[in-house]
Amino acid sequence: MVRSIRMLLAFITLVGVLLAACSAPAQTTQPTAAPQPAPAEATPVRIGSKNFTEAILVAEMYALALEDAGIRVERKFNLGATPVAHTALVNGEIDLYPEYTSTGLLEVLKQAPIADAKGILEAVRKGYEEQFKLTWLEPSPFNNTNALAMTRQRAEELGIRTYSDLVARSGELKLGGPPEFPEREDTKGLMAAYGFDPKFIGDNFVQLDTGALRYEALTKGDIDVVVAFGTDGQINGLGLALLEDDKNYYPIYQIAPVIRQDTLAANPAIAETLNKLAPLLTNDVMSGLNWQVDGPEKKEIADVARAFLQQQGFIK
Repeated sequence: MVRSIRMLLAFITLVGVLLAACSAPAQTTQPTAAPQPAPAEATPVRIGSKNFTEAILVAEMYALALEDAGIRVERKFNLGATPVAHTALVNGEIDLYPEYTSTGLLEVLKQAPIADAKGILEAVRKGYEEQFKLTWLEPSPFNNTNALAMTRQRAEELGIRTYSDLVARSGELKLGGPPEFPEREDTKGLMAAYGFDPKFIGDNFVQLDTGALRYEALTKGDIDVVVAFGTDGQINGLGLALLEDDKNYYPIYQIAPVIRQDTLAANPAIAETLNKLAPLLTNDVMSGLNWQVDGPEKKEIADVARAFLQQQGFIK
């Protein structure tokens, strides 16, 4: 009897459930929308530089100009000499860096020197695009070519104004420069073109790595001639005599941004911004900016770069 009652109750419960299900309004199942990720922040443009004042100064100006144009940047300065910076660019570790036209022609492409600036630029643009998928933007007008300098007093005392004048004294004067200077192909060519005494880059050569050490040795009289670059701040700052390359042996070295083609395609505004900046950087401007950093004031590179661009109305 009890069992029958239990079975009857279970049957009644089941019927109630079925009736409730039939009377409930039909529900349409909607797929749950996947959560949308927050928009990713734009990938920064990584700007590199070589390891000396002018290269870092120009790279900092590139960075400030792009930031002012609304482009995020990441600074990766002071990488090293040309082989280090160029390899970083080719390998995608950086997106652009400032390079000198004849450095690209002679050291990277291993081509012969070209006399005119337009020819150099055409050659490096063609070679870099074909070999590395890299693009050269517009160069600045200043020419930071290799040079030789003396104190004015010593140059006047010896009657030396040109490289040809220097030749007659080259066996007795001390030359100070970077350790690699005697072994460079352009140095060997210079020696042959002018007929310098082999002692000039042999027994009488003094290895002085940084620019500051070289100029200090010159002003102290430890060396007679210094390996310089055309826009070194010390030339004007210290009132030195920049000797004339009267056979025009050394080629033109203009600086320009070298950029990965994929970076430029993704950020076409980079070219417009940096091409507008290029004409501002003349010989006198770069020499003066370099001297603010390397001279007695010892200003910070970032401060010098920002102040200049603001004075020019290029950035806010």
